[in-house]
Amino acid sequence: MDLGLRDRVYVVTGATRGLGNAAARELIADGAKVVITGREDKQVAEAAAELGPDAVGVAVDNADPQAPERLIAAAREHFGGFHGMLVSVGGPPPGFVADNTDEQWRAAFESVFLGAVRLARAAAAELEEGGAIGFVLSGSVHEPIPGLTVSNGLRPGLAGFAKSLADELGPRGIRVVGVLPGRIDTDRLRELDGRSADPEATRAANESRIPLRRYGAPAEFGRVAAFLLSPAASYVTGVMVPVDGGTRHGF
Repeated sequence: MDLGLRDRVYVVTGATRGLGNAAARELIADGAKVVITGREDKQVAEAAAELGPDAVGVAVDNADPQAPERLIAAAREHFGGFHGMLVSVGGPPPGFVADNTDEQWRAAFESVFLGAVRLARAAAAELEEGGAIGFVLSGSVHEPIPGLTVSNGLRPGLAGFAKSLADELGPRGIRVVGVLPGRIDTDRLRELDGRSADPEATRAANESRIPLRRYGAPAEFGRVAAFLLSPAASYVTGVMVPVDGGTRHGF
């Protein structure tokens, strides 16, 4: 299937590893050009080099108010266009209600929530008909995940913002979607499993509750994200799409 991605240009934040990197990799595989971001210069440069000539890296923090302007300018400068953005950030610190400090909440709000809002607003102002904005969120949009209180607090609000943005941008032919990863086998997930006394037993128990009985591969998430950003999904907007092996129990 031709997704219509050839020579389209996307910004993917938080793409030095994990889900953002998987999405960038799949976009490039189908012919797109990608500007990727991360916080550390060395990691960004290495990730861009690994992705090849259709990727350019920019070291920037999502919480930086100047980040959106810089990233869109980089897309136009290096690849001559700007057709969409996938906003992905590293997960906020784990912990139960009593564990997370005010400072952790503030920092996560700046990067996970307000940073994403700024990026999406800037993209909305620059995109033309056919453009797309995606948010990498979490299954916590629908159901809280034990031990991830900060994420549980911020992700649903960002999903509400994405839905409002989809309604506002629809008349201009610009789409907005959310992608909700379940247990995708990333470094972040292995770190969370590793906090238990027996990580292997924890993983086995988690897999037993997934209808497909396994963790997802990053590429499986990346392919869904690439499709949703592509012209092939031109009549899909305002939805939260789970990529979770069937974990979500609701329709």
